[in-house]
Amino acid sequence: MFTYRAFSRCLLTAAACALLIAAIPCIARAQGTPDRETAFSAEWLRSEARRLAALPYEAPPAKLPDWLEHLDWDGYQSIKFRADKSLWRAKEHNLEARFFHLGLFFKHPVTIHEVVGGRSRLIPYSKELFTYAPSVQVPEHQENLGFAGFRVGVAPRFDADVFAFLGASYFRAVGVTKQYGLSARGLAVDTALPRPEEFPDFREFWLEKPAAKSRTVVLHALLDSASITGAYTFVVSPNDVTVMDVDATLYPRKQIERVGVAPLTSMYQCGENDHRVCDDFRPEIHDSDGLSIWNGDGEWIWRPLVNSPVLRVNSFLDQNPKGFGLMQRDRLFDHYQDDGAMYHARPSLWVEPLDGWGKGQIQLVEIPGSDETADNIVAFWNPAEPFSPGQERHFRYRLHWGSTPPVASPMGHVVSTRIGAGGIPGQKDRPHSRKFVLDFKGGRFEHLPWETKVEPLITVSRGQILTPAVRPVVGGDTWRCNFDLLVDGKDPVDMRLYLKDAKGALTETWLYQYTP
Repeated sequence: MFTYRAFSRCLLTAAACALLIAAIPCIARAQGTPDRETAFSAEWLRSEARRLAALPYEAPPAKLPDWLEHLDWDGYQSIKFRADKSLWRAKEHNLEARFFHLGLFFKHPVTIHEVVGGRSRLIPYSKELFTYAPSVQVPEHQENLGFAGFRVGVAPRFDADVFAFLGASYFRAVGVTKQYGLSARGLAVDTALPRPEEFPDFREFWLEKPAAKSRTVVLHALLDSASITGAYTFVVSPNDVTVMDVDATLYPRKQIERVGVAPLTSMYQCGENDHRVCDDFRPEIHDSDGLSIWNGDGEWIWRPLVNSPVLRVNSFLDQNPKGFGLMQRDRLFDHYQDDGAMYHARPSLWVEPLDGWGKGQIQLVEIPGSDETADNIVAFWNPAEPFSPGQERHFRYRLHWGSTPPVASPMGHVVSTRIGAGGIPGQKDRPHSRKFVLDFKGGRFEHLPWETKVEPLITVSRGQILTPAVRPVVGGDTWRCNFDLLVDGKDPVDMRLYLKDAKGALTETWLYQYTP
């Protein structure tokens, strides 16, 4: 059975939630020593990734020292990084970096360097960087363990980190709400194929020391796996919307069947459109509620997410997409009723290609999920050109973490998708249909007279559409479209809809895959 990940959802603080990954390999190569500096540049990193791609892949050792190997959850949680040991800790700096300790789910170390003026120095592990509970028996002399990852905070709340890299090639960031939610990765390899997915690792990091008063962090990462290596540069600007410019150069070791560029990972358990798994007092449980696409032809598409009963992959063919992202559009607390997880405050994540990506497809993977602690949604760009040994593949893109995407359709957008029993209540011989109710707002709807004739254009891959209708919702600027779908059999139904009036299209395109 395809297993996406084994995660626990906290970032080891009571204030912020993040990603823990079990048994995903990272390689640490301790280049140099703490008191020796070496030259560093992005070009050197690319040459190093190219060199590694020509060599056989070497998996890292999987065993921790005994004193860490047997730590339970409470023991590991008791290990705290000392704030006074933070990297760049000084009055003139707006940014601080702190490190994660190895242990529990994190058995494979990463190596971290600081870069100052083009010179790199290794940051060694030391037990003096952390505090330990009395129950944790730290040896008096411990070799350089490396770290599990790192987090970065911004003044004045350095303890409330704004982004973190932790486990494989996973990373997260927050926006104005300061809530973690969905994740990004450096690369996805063979996701949702009938064999185990390969998880490339960021095995080594170089953190450039920021200038005084700067609020921008530049960092570099070396990616490695059995199939591919890569050199990454991230330019991160934390703000109400945290922006990350990503420059990735990739070197395949072997032919790869499915590559996911700019992969996003999220969780959808239940929502307005899907209550298949929802035995809970909370009406909705999800980090994201839909996939938004601005395709190369300029069309805006909204695809609500589903907790699919089977592993499902949808592909959206495109050429030079303008952007895509996993969104948390619904931001009303009443729709979630969760004052702990704060799902209404989770960030959306928008991917903006900075170069023409050519032909390919945006792929959406939906995995059956019964637990909100496990991510079950993946979205990424899959290039049409295969990845083959000896190539150098380059991708530049910008990630926007925040409550709203940096761009939005000027047309009306979907605000909710609801599904229920079809027909009319009380009607005899009520058909075994399903009713779809879609609400739209924005765009020309804001000033559209209520008497305007608005029509739905609906296409389905199979089945029959019954009683379609569009009308304004009393007491607001929302317009509602409803229709019934009558279908036989259990095969999925692909659906497409948008609204129009005499002047043309009024809304983005709603896509859905309904499983009877």
